Amino acid sequence: MRVLCLIGSYSSLKQSKDMEIVNHHIAKREDKQLLVITHLTQYLDYVTGFGGLIVPLVIWLSTKDSVIGMNEHGKAVINFQLSLIAYLIIGIPTILLLGLGFLVLGFAAVLALVMPIVNAVKASNGEAPSYFGTFRFIS
Repeated sequence: MRVLCLIGSYSSLKQSKDMEIVNHHIAKREDKQLLVITHLTQYLDYVTGFGGLIVPLVIWLSTKDSVIGMNEHGKAVINFQLSLIAYLIIGIPTILLLGLGFLVLGFAAVLALVMPIVNAVKASNGEAPSYFGTFRFIS
């Protein structure tokens, strides 16, 4: 009788492990609109001052495993935002050095205005993102 109980519990244990493996598989979906929104949320920097980094980071971390291309696009957006912060950190002190910081800040301002739109269009067309002047902090 005891042997039967052990066999019965072993088979139920084996079935529960099989079910766990099946449940770990997450089907990815294609959502180009979310990719576009991720790129365009960078403009929240002009409204809040920090939303252009926080909102894309939250979108990327919450959907990188469930949306096709989100991991690549999310990393590109976060790297771009961190690069803009680096340009500001470098540019502000170098203003004192013959005004060279104004060139760095101007370069960062043009990039911050143009590149999110360019990459939002690329995302809507299903292309890979490419931010000019970006340091790769996250690979």
